[in-house]
Amino acid sequence: MRIAILTNEYPPYVYGGAGVHVDSLTRELSSQGTNEIKVLCFGDQDLTYNNLQIKGVSRDWPLSQKDHRNKVLRPLDYNLIMAGQLENIDLVHCHTWYTHFAGCLIQELLQVPLLLTTHSLEPHRPWKAAQLGTGYRISTWLERTAYQKADGIIAVSESMKNDVSYLYQVEPQKIRVIHNGIDPEKYKPRQDKELLIRHGLDPKQPYILFVGRITAQKGIIHLLRTIPFLEPDIQVLLCATSPDTPDLAKIMHKQVTQLRKSRKSPVIWIDQQVAKTEIIPFYTQASAFICPSVYEPFGIINLEAMACETPVIASNVGGIPEIVEHGYSGFLIPFEPTSTENPEPRDPESFAKKMAEAINEVCLNKDKQTRMGRYARGVVEESFSWTSIAQKTIDFYKQVLNQDKKLKGDKI
Repeated sequence: MRIAILTNEYPPYVYGGAGVHVDSLTRELSSQGTNEIKVLCFGDQDLTYNNLQIKGVSRDWPLSQKDHRNKVLRPLDYNLIMAGQLENIDLVHCHTWYTHFAGCLIQELLQVPLLLTTHSLEPHRPWKAAQLGTGYRISTWLERTAYQKADGIIAVSESMKNDVSYLYQVEPQKIRVIHNGIDPEKYKPRQDKELLIRHGLDPKQPYILFVGRITAQKGIIHLLRTIPFLEPDIQVLLCATSPDTPDLAKIMHKQVTQLRKSRKSPVIWIDQQVAKTEIIPFYTQASAFICPSVYEPFGIINLEAMACETPVIASNVGGIPEIVEHGYSGFLIPFEPTSTENPEPRDPESFAKKMAEAINEVCLNKDKQTRMGRYARGVVEESFSWTSIAQKTIDFYKQVLNQDKKLKGDKI
């Protein structure tokens, strides 16, 4: 098959789970059989690996980076370039709303099936309005239009399948659940005590780890509210970057400063991207990985921690319960949102205390921590390999192509 995959993120420009997903999936797809994979992405990439071709799209844009319109109009401009660069393909597969416009154009121009992978949904991310301004209305409109036009949809969790069907009135039979995955050979336990010391952590004392963007979605502010309820000897390591807004950055700085003054154990904040060579030993040596997200369609980050034999303590939202088994590979913290429009915890203090109880239990019980970590690694090895996920994706491609041929035959 000749597959075009459209994405905003692709290495080296990856800032979230969608970029990790597309990178791993495309490499695995190209290694299976004689499939030709062409990736169009935002950036200056220009690479070819056997039957995998990666081409970046970019050009100067007249609006200021600070102009909210720029954050929607420039992607649309890139989408037009993408739509003009493709020919002789069997289907187009888009990731995130950033490429949905191009997908819809290519579907009509080349008369090929359109597939989407749903990594998140705009109606469940109302905080994006602060980042995109009125452009948030455009991103939601683009997303809705693409989902209603798509010939097939891959949902990364059962939760996402239900959301797509409900929010955009998509027929359930068009949606296939194919979980995200991870390479367990890249993510596996590795110790490095000197790394901890360099960053101000005591290797003899337990620490918890957060890795993610500074955004309302990832719930880092709720983790900061949890820290005062932790046992005094528990250290905190925050690998947190890319604040959504300047206001959120100010809140983060203020709260971290206050916590450092009030706690006996260190609160370390690394506010730059951490290399894989360092993040793996950070995962491995942590007593627990914390995922306080208020919205999480899947959560590849949890798989990364689990692959390094680290228990996960996470909000019981979205696709997370399909990864973390409560009481076995970690703990799920009950989460009651204020409303669909405001997916913040109804009782933030209660949520913080419950999360702190779970953290204290894991961090102060080495046997439980070890047992949960080994169980977590076993789950990753058994259920979340990219080889299996790529094969399921190819099978879905074939199903959609066969349906498309049948429909075209019926029309004739």
